[in-house]
Amino acid sequence: MTEAQNKSEPIRPKQFHETAGLADWRVLGEGACAYFRTGSFPMGAQLVQAISELTALGDGAPDVDLRPEGVTVRLIAVTEDYYGLTEHHLELARQISAVARALGVPADPAAVQTVQVTVDALAGPEVVAFWRALLGYRDRANSPEDLIDPQRRGAPFYFQQMDEPRPQRNRLHVDVWVPYDQAEARIAAALAAGGRLLNDADAPSNWVLADPEGNEACVGAAGWTGPEPGRP
Repeated sequence: MTEAQNKSEPIRPKQFHETAGLADWRVLGEGACAYFRTGSFPMGAQLVQAISELTALGDGAPDVDLRPEGVTVRLIAVTEDYYGLTEHHLELARQISAVARALGVPADPAAVQTVQVTVDALAGPEVVAFWRALLGYRDRANSPEDLIDPQRRGAPFYFQQMDEPRPQRNRLHVDVWVPYDQAEARIAAALAAGGRLLNDADAPSNWVLADPEGNEACVGAAGWTGPEPGRP
């Protein structure tokens, strides 16, 4: 196996979190994310410029969101046959954190999250086709039950196959992916705000909550063993 092939080897969230030097980062539903509090737009632009000059970029440049208060960086490989993290992202994450430290920009791991919309469907392919056309999304690599924004800006949609009608429960819910070390605090806040815990059988990777009127949401924390939210 060549060095380039080794760097493209897929990795799981747990492997990412267990790698030294990546304390700034958290794996969510859509890759590994870090948030750097720059405090100003010019400083954020300076950080983005420094990231653009990193030797570890290669063909795998990160997704970067620049705002006046800070910069969010996401690492994810998007190809025809894979959607996720690779060995390449380990070194790239280290280098991004290093340039942020050199600029005196602190990371705030608690500030990252991603959101996914999950639709329960009986006629899966027909339902997926509608949402694909409506949103202008495309299929996720090797996953006909997932749709993603080609620009990687909008929330992904996941379609969960139903075996029979379920008229007494909502058919659409939101999955909120938060850092693994923030999940319990986020759940406690939601319960204190009037929510209810419906199911914690898959904790600490997934909890099912409901608002005061019964609308459901899942809280997911990647990096643990066991099933991931939105994935059977």
